[in-house]
Amino acid sequence: MQTHELIKALAADSRRTGVAMNTVWWGAVLVAIVVATTIFFALLGPRPDIAIAAQTVRFLFKFVVTIALAASAFALLRMLSRPETDPRGLLPYLVIAPALILTGVAIELIAAPAETWSSRLIGTNSLVCLTFIPLIGIGPLALLLLALRHGAPSHPALAGAIAGLAAGGIAATFYASHCTDDSPLFVATWYTIAITILALFGALGGRVAARW
Repeated sequence: MQTHELIKALAADSRRTGVAMNTVWWGAVLVAIVVATTIFFALLGPRPDIAIAAQTVRFLFKFVVTIALAASAFALLRMLSRPETDPRGLLPYLVIAPALILTGVAIELIAAPAETWSSRLIGTNSLVCLTFIPLIGIGPLALLLLALRHGAPSHPALAGAIAGLAAGGIAATFYASHCTDDSPLFVATWYTIAITILALFGALGGRVAARW
């Protein structure tokens, strides 16, 4: 059988079992959220002044970015689990969260005095951020990679990396409620590094878990 014929056959089979795959994906993401919730409250919990912080735009903006990343990466991951998907057509999904955070950074640089930029970027929780976003996200990543095994991605490493972004978005959403550094400069730097760690783990895991 030629490669393109195999892909068509797998795609047809995927369509025939679409309900089952939907169940797998939504089950995986729901359990991933439960796992992230458990780890978050066991290790960190929300910041003490969360009620006051929730009244500020910068605090809420963190959730806009992290939820946008988790949602767009999850949608992209489901598409990449099908063998007929061309990754080049999915790039718009990947620019949603970066576009949001770059807009936030631009506004921050305009509004904040230049002498405060460095302190806002470094913040006070950078090491905590780099530790706990991957720690909260590793369980969700494992679940998404297991779900990916039920598909037939043509690019398993890429699909795994996207699973890492989705898991990172979930983890960062929880961590954002604990983090007292609300500057978009901090989020753009340290959250990005932490989520990239999960994306790298995902790429490695995807090559093993989703290979066919």
